[in-house]
Amino acid sequence: MANCAASSRLLRPRDLSLRGVVLLILCLFLLPAPARSQDWQEEQPPGPDSHETGQGPRGHLLGTWGGKRTRLEKRGVEFDFQYISDSLANSDSARPDRFASWDRFRATVDVDFGQLLGWHDVFFHATGLWQGGGNLGAYLGLLTSPSGMSSARTIRLDSWWIEKRWINERVVARVGQFAGQDFYGAQHYAASYIFEPMGYALGNLFTDFESFDPPSTPAMEIRVAPFRNILLKSMVEAEDRTPFAHNPTGFVPQFRGAPVTISEIAFTPGRNAGSMRAFDDVDSRKGYSGFYQFGASYNPGKFTSPTNPTPRPGNYLLYWMATQALWRVDPKGGKGLDGTFAYDWSPPSLNRNNKMLTAGLRFNEPLPLPIHNTMSFGYVQNWLSPRFDPPGAPPWKPEHGIEFNALLDPLPMLLLQPVIQYYSNVGARSGSAVVFGFRTKIEF
Repeated sequence: MANCAASSRLLRPRDLSLRGVVLLILCLFLLPAPARSQDWQEEQPPGPDSHETGQGPRGHLLGTWGGKRTRLEKRGVEFDFQYISDSLANSDSARPDRFASWDRFRATVDVDFGQLLGWHDVFFHATGLWQGGGNLGAYLGLLTSPSGMSSARTIRLDSWWIEKRWINERVVARVGQFAGQDFYGAQHYAASYIFEPMGYALGNLFTDFESFDPPSTPAMEIRVAPFRNILLKSMVEAEDRTPFAHNPTGFVPQFRGAPVTISEIAFTPGRNAGSMRAFDDVDSRKGYSGFYQFGASYNPGKFTSPTNPTPRPGNYLLYWMATQALWRVDPKGGKGLDGTFAYDWSPPSLNRNNKMLTAGLRFNEPLPLPIHNTMSFGYVQNWLSPRFDPPGAPPWKPEHGIEFNALLDPLPMLLLQPVIQYYSNVGARSGSAVVFGFRTKIEF
């Protein structure tokens, strides 16, 4: 605590950059918390890998490591190792047929310090990965990536944070290195889809450099549930326009560029807003649950436009998202039909891909099988701003993408998800493409 006090004295007002505020919050997290009972059944803090996790009963290929995994979990330490792959191929397109596989190995650790050290309502999360393979979306020239995982080949520490909760999770603070798109503009039903704008987050959130998974940047966040059904949250992250180049390993936090702010207000009828997470699970589908969000991100940095090459300050994006259970076989159960919708907009003078719309339907447990299964239909529409039309070229057309997939959990440690996708006006021009394949996920 003496070191924290000394650090506070050394941070004069003009020194309170994002780096300084992060240090102050870290010190706050080390303050002793009042002791109270902690239920281990409370949900652990969600990581950026939550959208990749199967929704049925979870198991592990390597079991409990001779009981060591179980003993660690009782002490508040959870480890997860997973392999996930999108194996996709195109047909009936202008480009020659090609098979592409994007592979990812991820390791995650979650620590509940209430169980481990008696620091109640204090949590730690860290995750790292190796990923690589072929990017079919780049090969086809699509605006809508067929895989929600494909980006850059890398091996790195993705994200880490310390989280503190107060008043039964009605107030939550987080500081560390994490991505905006893992929690803001993220699709609540992401695990039920493969293509990026529905299988991860809205695909054009990067227009004002909202960070994404895996090249996360230093960040801090506060979540408040002032009423049972209302959730307010806001985060500040360090802008980095080339994060893979500046921090290739993820171990050297980079405070570059302007501080990007992202905020959201959410409404969840009939639910406790403080317990809502970015990505859903099987339990959250029970009953006629709904989740409605409005968010905005703002970057005060410099941006240029096609009509005015002189940099101008400020860029922003607005998004609206809604997910709702539409019909249930049992009003208190999870079997039935869900719907989802999202739309975002950013200034067309500064952003080439300035509008996106997604919509989808999901049927939970449609097959009479003893395993968890879903069937999902998704639609994505991408618009490009006419301000960015190349001279002499025909105007852009909206690109359309459609997906149908079935998710199956045949074993607790295995997920299979066959998928077929269709795209028209590829790259906002003309032509079409058909993509088919499957996702595989193994929990070790």
